[in-house]
Amino acid sequence: MEQIAKLKELILPVLNTSGVLLYDLKWIASDHTLQVAVMREDGSMDLDTCAEVSEQLSAVLDDSDLITSAYTLEVCSPGAEREIRDLKELEHMDHPYIYVRLKHPVKKLMEITGEVQTYENGIITMTYRDKAATRTAEIPGEEIDYIRLAVRI
Repeated sequence: MEQIAKLKELILPVLNTSGVLLYDLKWIASDHTLQVAVMREDGSMDLDTCAEVSEQLSAVLDDSDLITSAYTLEVCSPGAEREIRDLKELEHMDHPYIYVRLKHPVKKLMEITGEVQTYENGIITMTYRDKAATRTAEIPGEEIDYIRLAVRI
């Protein structure tokens, strides 16, 4: 755990310079892989940016003595259906499509998948489909059990 904290401290300046945020940092001991999941502030990511960040991180890591054995560096996006760890992420996204599991029913639903219209004062206002109708729900952040991005099918 201490090594991850030191690695994080080492790589954060590179990520800030590259205009990306750290989503997750993992050391996978079974195959000696350092996995760095990154994204832009709006939640997006592309392959070219991953490759550029990988090159920059590789240079910084090679100059350090934090990893002394052979390893693989994997720079990736958090994924299309990544968990939203902080609701403030929604402020930088343009109407994201999300899945929400609730602690208590909202409009008689325990799960809602739909498009965020606004996120203000800790409340998500979203539209969702209910049979043939489009409905709106206001969901207080404290009522959310789990939230992630969703893919429209």
